Amino acid sequence: MTTTAIINLDLPGPVISRHVYGHFAEHLGRCVYGGFWVGEDANVPNIRGLRADVVEALRALRIPNLRWPGGCFADTYHWRDGVGPRERRPRMVNSHWGDVVEDNSFGTHEFLDLCELLGAQPYVSANVGSGSVREMAEWVEYLTRADDSPMAALRREHGRDRPWRVPFWGIGNESWGCGGNMRAEQYASLARHYSTFVRDQCGNEVYRIAVGPSDGDYAWTETMMRSFDDLVANPAAPFQALSLHHYTMTGSWSDKGAATRFTEDEWYVALSRASRIEEYLTRHSTVMDRYDPHRKVGLVVDEWGTWWNVEPGTDPGFLYQQNTLRDALVAAVHFHAFHRHADRVVMANIAQTINVLQAMLLTDPDSGALVRTPTYHVFEMSTGHHDAASLEVHLRDVPAIESDGRELELVSVTASTTEDGALVSLANLDISASVEVVLDLRGPTARCRGARILTAASPASHNTPRTPSAVAPVAFDGVREHPRGLLVELPPHSYVTAELQLT
Repeated sequence: MTTTAIINLDLPGPVISRHVYGHFAEHLGRCVYGGFWVGEDANVPNIRGLRADVVEALRALRIPNLRWPGGCFADTYHWRDGVGPRERRPRMVNSHWGDVVEDNSFGTHEFLDLCELLGAQPYVSANVGSGSVREMAEWVEYLTRADDSPMAALRREHGRDRPWRVPFWGIGNESWGCGGNMRAEQYASLARHYSTFVRDQCGNEVYRIAVGPSDGDYAWTETMMRSFDDLVANPAAPFQALSLHHYTMTGSWSDKGAATRFTEDEWYVALSRASRIEEYLTRHSTVMDRYDPHRKVGLVVDEWGTWWNVEPGTDPGFLYQQNTLRDALVAAVHFHAFHRHADRVVMANIAQTINVLQAMLLTDPDSGALVRTPTYHVFEMSTGHHDAASLEVHLRDVPAIESDGRELELVSVTASTTEDGALVSLANLDISASVEVVLDLRGPTARCRGARILTAASPASHNTPRTPSAVAPVAFDGVREHPRGLLVELPPHSYVTAELQLT
């Protein structure tokens, strides 16, 4: 079977925000401590305590934003404990993740130093679950005010004269669960209350992100949207976006499935469950459309990714897992869905950046090595989609398989365009069979000026300190001219990007 992908190159759609390629760093396991933060006295190269090779690797992804300090941790975090001289900061118990005691050596200034080094915009998740309105309001003032206000003066005492730009603010996290076990109506009222005091100050315009649903909880979305004022007559709103969380696993919450040892059936179950993101985005958007037909309220998928059983011998509270080619294709499925919903999905944050869940990077505590995962490479291969105009892709004759009680299409294609070029990304989800895809390109003349492929001999292939490039992109020669445009020969379990020159 040959699949056809019809793409009208001269009919650009909504812009794909670069922020859908965002990241997430929680105080969880070795994400912050031992990942980003090693301290100034570490025996690995660092920049003011931030691991230098991590900064370099993430710069290559052009990461647009970074969410911190959680996650569940956010609703136990009190920001004043993480400012001022490190030796005087109080310790705290991380009750959510491993029940460990941490010293708050990585706090507000260290996080924002990291964001400046990465060129990423900060996304701060504030404490609603155990915090106060005053605490949140003073954090905004501390970070963003330029005059001699009390919190700006305190910031200067701690060594930072100029305020930061901190555009993105989360009004709590998972308030339906670890963030307070609230009812939707209860949280909706609190979100309006807290958001009122997260104010624009000294030119810093805040984008408030309220806690939205998990997976298919459409009733939560309905309740939150009803809490808005009339968005047609009055565009002012207490918050500007809702979040959405969706994790992929092959088992249950108590036994999520293995990261590297999986059957063919589990391969397809994972990709089938990942592809449910399309349904969730469509149906949540439909609920939102009833109250917000002009789509002024954004949808922020600020936690997504695979969640497997932890690697044997590691702390179960640290959520350390390996990352295979299967994880890379899960990421591709999500990105393609985000692109199709670019008019509503304004941001997304994979969970998480280093050493936790579907990480970009793994740091080895024994050798000190830094490993780029297959998921890292999908992010890097997709940078050409950042802030590009989406292009509709119409697929015909798509091979499919029944998995997890639903039909899973085995070919996924997305495309975007800039002034003189286009990027087409293609994923073959078939574990064992190759497929031909005809790119039926309409509009301007297009030629392929280069293509790359991410694949490996085994679908469970992954990178380690000894084999850091077992799964890494290489030049791809499987794109050739065709009477209708281009023909792409996709090997099994592969991800391909093709750059087009338009004339």
